[in-house]
Amino acid sequence: MCENTPAKNQLPHQVFSVSIDTNPQSGSKWFDDDGRPKRTGTVWTASAHIITAVMGSGVLSLAWAIGQLGWIAGPAVMLLFSLVTYYTSTLLSACYRSGDPSTGKRNYTYMDAVRANLGGVKVKICGFVLYLNPFGVATGYTIASSISMMAIKRSNCFHKSGGKHPCRMNANPYMIGFGIAEILLSQIPGFDQLQWLSLVAAVMSFTYASIGLGLGIGKVIENGKISGSLTGISIGTVTQTQKIWKSFQALGDIAFAYSFSMILVEIQDTIKSPPSEAKTMKKATLVSVIVTTLFYLFCGCFGYAAFGDMSPGNLLTGFGFYNPYWLLDIANVAIVIHLVGAYQVSCQPLYVFIEKEAAQRFPDSEFISKDIKIPIPGFRPYNLNLFRMIWRTLFVVLTTVISMLLPFFNDIVRLLGALGFWPLTVYFPVEMYIVQKMIPKWSTRWLCLQILSVVCLIITIAAAAGSVAGIVGDLKSIKPFQTSY
Repeated sequence: MCENTPAKNQLPHQVFSVSIDTNPQSGSKWFDDDGRPKRTGTVWTASAHIITAVMGSGVLSLAWAIGQLGWIAGPAVMLLFSLVTYYTSTLLSACYRSGDPSTGKRNYTYMDAVRANLGGVKVKICGFVLYLNPFGVATGYTIASSISMMAIKRSNCFHKSGGKHPCRMNANPYMIGFGIAEILLSQIPGFDQLQWLSLVAAVMSFTYASIGLGLGIGKVIENGKISGSLTGISIGTVTQTQKIWKSFQALGDIAFAYSFSMILVEIQDTIKSPPSEAKTMKKATLVSVIVTTLFYLFCGCFGYAAFGDMSPGNLLTGFGFYNPYWLLDIANVAIVIHLVGAYQVSCQPLYVFIEKEAAQRFPDSEFISKDIKIPIPGFRPYNLNLFRMIWRTLFVVLTTVISMLLPFFNDIVRLLGALGFWPLTVYFPVEMYIVQKMIPKWSTRWLCLQILSVVCLIITIAAAAGSVAGIVGDLKSIKPFQTSY
């Protein structure tokens, strides 16, 4: 009825691997060099994971972000973020193995890489930032999905009333429904079993981004002109102080749009070799960043061209568009499906960390380490782990409650982007790469890497300040558990 966890079965795997292969580093037919089942990931599966995590509903707020910065600074900042993200991701991918890039010891998680390369207090700081992030991401995705679900109902309501009815509704039932779906999907044990969900979510992200882009292009053609200005929203429409804060908030929006470094190592751990995982991951990152950046630029620029200073915070749910209402419904259904998958991809590192720590602290606990086989007719038995089921359920419940307490998606997203970008996307990859490649202190390359890190820190501080200012403003008008849209 019960069986041991994979952690307790690894020793026989390793023995088997060595006994049939004269070169232990090369693994075997069924197992890799670390005794784990053979990894099967490719450039395309890794790209799908990244696109699923990166191209979330944040893409629909980029028209607003470009609106704050203008035609010159908006696209330029977006391109700079994409270049920095790609470059630092290549640095991070080089840290998957310690030592030799092809045969060195694997680091299975972001935290493992930090521990192997930096150690000390930096591991604790990284852990705090890294594992706090999924709480915010899960909260943001829960809010966003509820807004999209309500937008489906509201678009039909607007259509029937001709835009005369306010069509307001409470968000709580939709958040609860999304939470129930995530409780069920959270029982998927790990990344290697999420490939199908990532692929579906990636297709959905392309679907709604393409619809948003198409509607933006259609609106520009309908208007017969390109709206907006070189410097963004003008003083008069907003005050000078508001202009500064909103520009900082736009940086947070764009930073969030490129946040995926915290799961990059976990994604890399699904990739087969040879060639080395780092080479494959660099290709996957390049493909993903190019694809997402093109969509970001198209959606953001055409959205701003369509609405100018009046660009909504979300093109598909802020009702920059009312018709065709059926197309809006398709787009918002795609958003919800994408967020269902993105939630799981983003939270897997936290799930695995907590379960690994619990297994190490209580190695003799059957509640934590034993799996119960649940027979499923026509399929392999499902291994139910009671600790995994209860802890992951509690996590989803907690994030759902937080979402109902703080239901303002855009400013939460901006704060998350700001707080996560510098430490996880820039600082730790730079510091680990310096150690990994033994770059001499005060050398030209060392100085360039440190300058990059400091500049990104300044941008992060500015974006965080703007996001906090936005949240403070939201708190004055929001009543917990009573939010309606």
